[in-house]
Amino acid sequence: MAAEKIYSFVGLAKKAGKVSSGEDTCERLIKTQKACLTVVAQDASPNTVKKFTDKCSTRDVPLKIFGKKELLGRFTGKEIRAVLVITDKGFAKRIIEMIEEYNISGGDING
Repeated sequence: MAAEKIYSFVGLAKKAGKVSSGEDTCERLIKTQKACLTVVAQDASPNTVKKFTDKCSTRDVPLKIFGKKELLGRFTGKEIRAVLVITDKGFAKRIIEMIEEYNISGGDING
């Protein structure tokens, strides 16, 4: 599983209107239980990683650490993005599977 496939699938979810980004928006979606998956970039700050790890664990939202801020932004049509929220269960499930397969296959953690 190549990282490009995961980024492309995130882009597809964005086109379907099922991806939100930016810390404030993502926090709100997690709090209102609309988040099905949170993706935090591997090069996000330690504070950002901790903040979203805590918020997601409190509200039972799956969280995956994947990719680079620049690429997450590019594939969602934005600038640099450290955090994405997937708001569709189907897309979330598939992205989780893809990231886990990528990690098991020894993919470059820098995505």
